[in-house]
Amino acid sequence: MHLDKHIKDFFHLVKIQQIEIYNEFSLQHELGVYLRNHLDSTFKIQFERNIRFFGIQEKLIKKELDIAIYNSQTNEKYAIELKFPKNGQHPESMFSFSKDIKFMEQIKEHGFTNTYAVTYVEDKLFYKGSNTSGIYAYFRSGHLLHGEIIKPTGKKDEHFYINGSYQINWTSLDNDACYYIVTI
Repeated sequence: MHLDKHIKDFFHLVKIQQIEIYNEFSLQHELGVYLRNHLDSTFKIQFERNIRFFGIQEKLIKKELDIAIYNSQTNEKYAIELKFPKNGQHPESMFSFSKDIKFMEQIKEHGFTNTYAVTYVEDKLFYKGSNTSGIYAYFRSGHLLHGEIIKPTGKKDEHFYINGSYQINWTSLDNDACYYIVTI
């Protein structure tokens, strides 16, 4: 299944205003409904599914999948983590974007067919700006997201390691709205 194509098709409908999203909750549910209507009916699409449902007992960076898609007949399993930040906090949000990618790496290591980290923004400071170092470099300058990621503000006591190397490629929808899909 080419889930990334379905996600791109969904965002095309957002662009032409056939689907309206206004916060992260609406993004999650509108995308889930879209996928239910466009995937084979043998796939189940569930929201906020705890990882234990899939037999994952160890502690991961997060506990629940924003969208879980699975087919018990074919043993295919997919996961999507979503972000739609609305309150600025650019470095903290970028850290959360990175955390979703790490979580999707962990889920993929537990037998999922493919996993996806999807972010939609309506604020150009997530993908453009004069500061292109640190956490900003991955989202504004095209540096590969890889290695140790350290919380950029506060005590800087939270960190994790991203095993893969991921290019953040923003796709423009209109004005300041953009999204990216990272496939793991």
